[in-house]
Amino acid sequence: MEDQLERRIRKPVDLLRCTLSCTEIVLLALAGLAASATTAAVEADIVGASRRIPASLLQVARSLALVALFILPVALAVQLLVRRQPRRLAESVATGVLAAAVTTVVNDLLNQEPARRLYDAIIMSRPGTSPGTSHIPALDAALAGLVAYATMVGLVGRPAWRNSLWVAVGAYSVVHVAVLHTPMLTLLITVIAGRAIGLAVRYVAGSTSQRPGARDIAVALTATDVPVTAIRRVRHEGNGVAGSRHYAATTADGDVDVVVFDRDQQAAGVFYRVYRSVRLLAQVTRNAPLSTDRVVERRALLCYAAEDAGAPTPRLRALVRVGPEAAVLAYEHHDGTTLAKRNPGCSDEELTSIWDAVGRLHARKVTHRGLTADRILFTDDGRTMLLDPGDGDVAASDLQIRLDVAQLVAELALYVGPDRSARVAFEQVGADELVAVVPLLQPVALARSTRRALRRRRDVLPALRKLLLAAVPGAEVAPVRLERIRLRTLLTLVASVAAVYLLAGELARESLASVLGEANLDWAVAALALSATTYVGATVSLSGFVAERLSFFRTLLAQVAGSFVTLVTPAAVGGAALNIRYLQRRKIPAAVAAASVGVAQVVAFILHILLIVIFAAIAGTSAQEKIQPPRWAWFVLAGLVVAALAVFAVPAARRVLRARVSPMLGQLLPQLLEVAQHPVKLARGIGGALLLSLSYILCLAACVAAFGGSVPLAGIAVVYLTGSAIGSILPTPGGLGGVEAALTAGLTAAGVPGAVAVSAVLLFRLVTFWLPVPFGWAALNYLEREQAL
Repeated sequence: MEDQLERRIRKPVDLLRCTLSCTEIVLLALAGLAASATTAAVEADIVGASRRIPASLLQVARSLALVALFILPVALAVQLLVRRQPRRLAESVATGVLAAAVTTVVNDLLNQEPARRLYDAIIMSRPGTSPGTSHIPALDAALAGLVAYATMVGLVGRPAWRNSLWVAVGAYSVVHVAVLHTPMLTLLITVIAGRAIGLAVRYVAGSTSQRPGARDIAVALTATDVPVTAIRRVRHEGNGVAGSRHYAATTADGDVDVVVFDRDQQAAGVFYRVYRSVRLLAQVTRNAPLSTDRVVERRALLCYAAEDAGAPTPRLRALVRVGPEAAVLAYEHHDGTTLAKRNPGCSDEELTSIWDAVGRLHARKVTHRGLTADRILFTDDGRTMLLDPGDGDVAASDLQIRLDVAQLVAELALYVGPDRSARVAFEQVGADELVAVVPLLQPVALARSTRRALRRRRDVLPALRKLLLAAVPGAEVAPVRLERIRLRTLLTLVASVAAVYLLAGELARESLASVLGEANLDWAVAALALSATTYVGATVSLSGFVAERLSFFRTLLAQVAGSFVTLVTPAAVGGAALNIRYLQRRKIPAAVAAASVGVAQVVAFILHILLIVIFAAIAGTSAQEKIQPPRWAWFVLAGLVVAALAVFAVPAARRVLRARVSPMLGQLLPQLLEVAQHPVKLARGIGGALLLSLSYILCLAACVAAFGGSVPLAGIAVVYLTGSAIGSILPTPGGLGGVEAALTAGLTAAGVPGAVAVSAVLLFRLVTFWLPVPFGWAALNYLEREQAL
């Protein structure tokens, strides 16, 4: 026997429970902030009910609770010493002291001015009480230390001790609420915080291993007619199950590969699986169970289903439990080389045998869902085997089968090239089926190792898609959405909520109705007219950078429709996507449409930078007082400079930047050269971009004048150009929040009074962002009815 058992192991379930406890603390704190009146009323009801309890009984309960809270940790310590576990006792005591110290520090921090509102919410400060006047500690350090101590000791499997602890904590809480008027929210957060600290320390320090060793595994296998004569632990290479152990065993009738699933690892990889389950549709993600029993049962089922389908996979010889802590799967061992270690790749005959094995699975509606190079084995006797089919599906749907095909095509393309992978796939699967697979060739639908390899070789997947589509000319490829929610959408949602929160605070100080009532009507109408002019500029600019002739009216409507799209997308994304779609509906190829819109954006960016330089120079030479940007602007600028220098200093970052920029330049430069051969078109495009920027500048100047402000036009231009640049960077719809903050700060730095700056910016955003929205919705619906979008 050769074994390497770890003395201490980290249990993923501890990390999961710690995360859940931290989430509960955040939710309770938010509940205290958002519904302070409700929580205060609940606590008042509890206190009122406790007053009906006789005072003598409360005094007795208080004494008993204190005694119990003292006796319980002592009794647990004695038990640990009797079991000869002094290290565990020392760790538990240290954890309790740490929890008490942490809660004491948190109490001090909550008493500081920035956190006073949170402190008042936790202690359920009554309405009318002056903020920060109470001296009640937000958290109970002694109670947190006790809970952390008990958590570190570990009461799982000892219900008597666990019940005694919670009875004592419950009595302690009732007494404190009734006699000392301790807020209920304080006690709840304290208990959960103590548990979170205990779980965090237990995960970091590790727990004593209770895993069965090689001898126990060999004895259990021998009892199932798999007589083991030798066993040694091996390091598993490839995409194995998270947290599993692997052994190579020798029996009287051949070698077996042993996989051990330990109960202490039953939550391994849970965060990644939850992330994938939330992000992807149910049929796309592999919804692996958390329980060890369910994991081994599922893998055994898939192994038997693959064997019944006639697919060449290692036979499952035994499934056995080893005590209460582990389950063991034993498979036949086959000598050979995996595709991942094959150098060079494989022949066409071997590729055909891979597809034949997968085809047998699919014929019985069974999928593998892990067709990576380390799970494709070429045996020494010339066979091809599919290893570890336990991640697959039985009674698989057509989508799941196509996802399996997409994974195999992409994986083989990495090892034998897109040409050979596509050619053999057409021979084995057929053109009609592969056309339906093309939309599924998305990185998010592929295995984790495949995605990593494709990030290093970004040319493989586009080349593979192109080859598969070229083999079926004129075939319709309908897009398939595999994600419930995109990461960019989630970031946009979070940023939008933050922006709305900031704007709500701003509007609470400045009533929109009063702002409009104070504005000069003539200047407000002028600002509205200049806002409408921006759409004319955008129309002229787009028409100039497209070689084909476009209808001015419909192109104008497309730009107006963009005002509705930017309500739910970042400023630099929604309009561009809408324009590309509009050009495609005008029978312009997708690549040309994307290149045309890209050229328009690049030219607009260059003009934007030139205008900033020109107007900054004019403002610097003509202004009597220099514009003083706010201090945070310098920090933001410094951060951007540092980030840019870091990207150019790190070779890996430069390669990523080059990989992203090179294909874009390859599309934009030919289109730019084509437009440059038509001077009238080029002048129209540049003129439209200039009209767009100047209209916005004049619109902001009119909004400032509407409230009696007076700033040189060059200063207004610098403020607008800088603010719009910040808005295009932020992932919020239309730069919401960032544009308002940047424009307000810029106007204030230019000498406009704060109240006037806020009012001018609100009017500017009203006429340029909010008022066009209903017209954009109408334009979007009209273009869709006319099939122009």
